[in-house]
Amino acid sequence: MNDPHLQEAQTRMKKAVDVLREELAGVRTGRASTSLLEHIPVEVYGAQMPLNQLASLTVPEPRMIAIQPWDKGTAAAIEKAIHEANLGLNPIKDADMIRVPLPELTETRRKELVKVIHKFGEQAKVAIRNVRRDTIDYVKKQEKSKVLSKDDARQMEKSVQEITDHQITDIEKVVAQKEADLLAF
Repeated sequence: MNDPHLQEAQTRMKKAVDVLREELAGVRTGRASTSLLEHIPVEVYGAQMPLNQLASLTVPEPRMIAIQPWDKGTAAAIEKAIHEANLGLNPIKDADMIRVPLPELTETRRKELVKVIHKFGEQAKVAIRNVRRDTIDYVKKQEKSKVLSKDDARQMEKSVQEITDHQITDIEKVVAQKEADLLAF
């Protein structure tokens, strides 16, 4: 069925999976990734700005992120913001550049991060279940007010469940991949 409510539900569920991917991109796996730092808010020019709008971020080595501020006057603010982000990183100012070495992850820290990953996955599943619940409530109201027949309502509920199952499977794959990346080192 091409019901607009089913399409909206599918779109909202996909957004939940996309949000999960963004959240997981910020979880360190031992390899340097610019996504770890690019959204850190930096206090400059009297406003909060994401780091990726103030500097270019590169990964010159597997365990190093290099930050090249576009305005040299923002280097101290960038360094301070990285410290305040509580990521366990210690930026090093090197002439006009800031280098951020990534320390080796301990086994204990890896296990803590796996728990964080699973928490993010569970939050995404809850968001998807909420969309499913809202959509099924809508279908039941439509059935009760005789806008939909019982057969159409059952078909829509089945479609909603299929979409939900598909998105939950996607979440499990994303979480499993991130966990594998985290434990690979």
